[in-house]
Amino acid sequence: MSDLFALSAPWWHFVLRAVAIYFVVMLLIRISGKRAVGQFTPFDLVLLILIGNAVQNGLNGGDNSLTGAVVLAGCLIALNYAVAWLTARSAVARRIVEGEPVVVAQDGRVFHDVLRHELVSKADFHEAMREAGCSDVALIKLALLETNGHISITQRDG
Repeated sequence: MSDLFALSAPWWHFVLRAVAIYFVVMLLIRISGKRAVGQFTPFDLVLLILIGNAVQNGLNGGDNSLTGAVVLAGCLIALNYAVAWLTARSAVARRIVEGEPVVVAQDGRVFHDVLRHELVSKADFHEAMREAGCSDVALIKLALLETNGHISITQRDG
């Protein structure tokens, strides 16, 4: 019974592991692109599950105690809160963590090279147009790939 609570390493090892893994995974997800984060497909869900499984041992170092799990969970929640707090108060931090919106179309012209670079398919772009009630590319005043992966479209007047 006491094995359930006995840590295999000092508590600060778990905190250090959680901090390292948190920032590495955040960096990898940030590098993967806005669309990958903003528009989950079944493949993205599988990837997320596999990433969780892949980093598990890096987080717990082979420790299966309840105490270790509580320390890790608490640390990850605190890290998430700290990053949210920081990005809400600092434009620089928000730009580093979330990125910046990207112009994908303007004044009736679609930037296909930008769509390719941001991993946005033509089908996804046309879906965003339909959702915005935009029937023709010529009507687009500005289309932005937002930091959350959503494409927002502003139409010309008239």
